[in-house]
Amino acid sequence: MPKNVIVIGSGFSGLAAAASLAQKNYKVTILEKNDSPGGRARQFKANGFTFDMGPSWYWMPEVFEGFFNRFNKSVEDYYNLVRLDPSYTIFFKQNEKINVPAKLDALYALFESIEPGSSPKLKKFLAEAEYKYRVGMDEFVFKPGHSILEFADPRVFKSVFRLQMFQSMSSHVRSLFKNDKLIQLLEFPVLFLGATPWKTPAMYSLMNYADLVLGTWYPKGGMFKIIEAMVALAKAQGVTIKYGEEVKQIFVPNGHATEVITTNNKYRADIVVASSDYHHTDQHLLEPTKRMYSPKYWNTRTMAPSSLLFYLGIDKKLPGLHHHNLFFDEDFNRHAREIYEAPQWPENPLFYVCCPSQTDDSVAPEGMENLFILIPLAPGLEDSEKMRAYYFNMVMNRLEKRINEKIKNHIIYKRSFAMNDFKKDYHAFKGNAYGLANTIMQTAFLKPKLRSKKVKNLFFTGQLTTPGPGVPPSLISGQVVANEICKIYKPT
Repeated sequence: MPKNVIVIGSGFSGLAAAASLAQKNYKVTILEKNDSPGGRARQFKANGFTFDMGPSWYWMPEVFEGFFNRFNKSVEDYYNLVRLDPSYTIFFKQNEKINVPAKLDALYALFESIEPGSSPKLKKFLAEAEYKYRVGMDEFVFKPGHSILEFADPRVFKSVFRLQMFQSMSSHVRSLFKNDKLIQLLEFPVLFLGATPWKTPAMYSLMNYADLVLGTWYPKGGMFKIIEAMVALAKAQGVTIKYGEEVKQIFVPNGHATEVITTNNKYRADIVVASSDYHHTDQHLLEPTKRMYSPKYWNTRTMAPSSLLFYLGIDKKLPGLHHHNLFFDEDFNRHAREIYEAPQWPENPLFYVCCPSQTDDSVAPEGMENLFILIPLAPGLEDSEKMRAYYFNMVMNRLEKRINEKIKNHIIYKRSFAMNDFKKDYHAFKGNAYGLANTIMQTAFLKPKLRSKKVKNLFFTGQLTTPGPGVPPSLISGQVVANEICKIYKPT
């Protein structure tokens, strides 16, 4: 009989692992806590609007294409991908804003218009970023992170200083550019990694290559189209998906997991892959002697931020917005400190607005707009309806003022989502929104391990392990763990 694999969770990493293992003739069952697939990338519909609940940025398109290519498929077999231009808009203080163009020549001209002499520096910066991106993709992200010995390769050692692993992203950017707006534009992408630019290695300027060169894309119909594609692909490989099956225990009688116990059933397991929250799996689904890490270990990890989210249906069009809109009209450094150094509800937070109906008529009724608003927050804060209402009014007042449009009186649908919801729906540690921050001490082999040392047939995948937070890394993580399983356990 084929090896029976139980995958906990149907997010990007769980679906990638499940499809990859089923392709190799393992018998795979996904157990999903919620009533639909996708994890943080779920979708819901209300009042004629279609809302993506989590990820909204489509970067690194070759990672998605590479995944589907493993199955002799292509992205275009499942959804229609369009490149956004402008890629996004940044709103600054004093009513200034920048539309970040998709074409490189226009980008160089933009930099030159803001800071004369900066376009040659940008070309140099992006050439270095491309090198880091290529080395990262070829030498780093597909490694399982078992130990430092994986990086004992002359090519890697040769690259260490050129990769700028020991310089901060902030100091690297500031060594080339002086204008605050350009600095914030270049520092912004590393926020996806869950840490401040001054705590993130300059190696991660590779994110600027992904952003400014490879571009910002959008799957028509919404980000959930990717989940639908991955579900269809997994099922075509023979994967079974069970919804409404919250895992309560991984039964480990003799050092090996033999059963996964849910609220409703018991599932026999030869191999278990936890795409669920790593902390929750480690600390709550295993008995104490089978846990990989201590509570102290988890409490000293630097988590990526949490978020306060609002999903809004607006009964009119908003011409002042593009698809992606970043509001950097308050103190960037202060808000970062309020997330990472002195955790507290921020005084004047930066925020992000996604308006997919600017690109896609299918996500909102005709003549209306679909808005997704995100305020980054420190994980672990006390969440209350009072705080949600306070910050909603704050950002809506700023949004109305900046685009010179009345919005609050035109809201016909509203839903909020924050720390308590991340904990309830995903068992997210401290209510984090997207995993473990990619700081220098939480990179590669310094992350929580993808294979348990206490339970030999238990593996972990997703945003708290290799290679890190974000959608493309999660897709890669699922493939990496599947590859490791195939090395250790034959499918039959």
